[in-house]
Amino acid sequence: MVNFNGDLLDKDNCLLSVNNRGFKYGDSLFETIRIEGNRIVFLEDHYFRLMASMRMLRMQIPMSFTLDYLEGQIISLLQHLADEKISRIRCTVFRKEGGFYKPNSNEVDFLIEAFDGIILKKETYTVDLYKDHYVSAGLFSTIKSSNRLLNVLSSIYADENDLDNCILLNEQKNVVEASNSNIFMVNGHSIRTPKLLDGCIKGILRSKMIQMIEKHPIYTIQETSISPFEIQKADEVFLTNAIIGVQPVTNYRKKKFSVKIANELANELALLAV
Repeated sequence: MVNFNGDLLDKDNCLLSVNNRGFKYGDSLFETIRIEGNRIVFLEDHYFRLMASMRMLRMQIPMSFTLDYLEGQIISLLQHLADEKISRIRCTVFRKEGGFYKPNSNEVDFLIEAFDGIILKKETYTVDLYKDHYVSAGLFSTIKSSNRLLNVLSSIYADENDLDNCILLNEQKNVVEASNSNIFMVNGHSIRTPKLLDGCIKGILRSKMIQMIEKHPIYTIQETSISPFEIQKADEVFLTNAIIGVQPVTNYRKKKFSVKIANELANELALLAV
């Protein structure tokens, strides 16, 4: 069951047109949102990021597409899937079909999908650099568009090399993020994460982590450019995304990291989601 423009449809009966602009041009955005029981985690943050991204892409936001409306559409789908253990939903917004590079309209359609499955962190988590292709630095890379080819290829690379994830670099060879997560590095009481202008996704958990550390009595946070050479000098490295939360990194090449601070911050961050 999926929600397409407010109508609940069986997945097999929800067929998108061959002229769908998300399919043809990647002219679409998405938000992946964690579901805990019947609770939609950080929905307001996801909603406002989606609205900001739609404005950046010159999409026409319907007057009816309010936070309450989106919440109602998600709840409606979850109620019809009450017998399933839903762990996440994905809301995709795409410009209505028509036109070539220049669309005939800036009006949008939306699709909400639900996924089940258990979300587990890994005790051992190994990463390495992905250097076949690079993220473009700049604010355009911060939005969750459906053009994720770099993330797809780096995930394939990770699988082929027995890695749990890859660290992506921009064309200036600075650390940007992981294939599916934002990245943080810990040195003593100082924590750093790549700045948005280096091209990292403006992650919901990234923002929550930064806000939390800014108020923390012990740790400090800095958004800055980070060289890949600094990874091995870090005491800890951890990843964040809306689904897994905080995932400590344990291994990078010959370096082994502690996970103490990452786990501590993960426990504190979890309280914000309650």
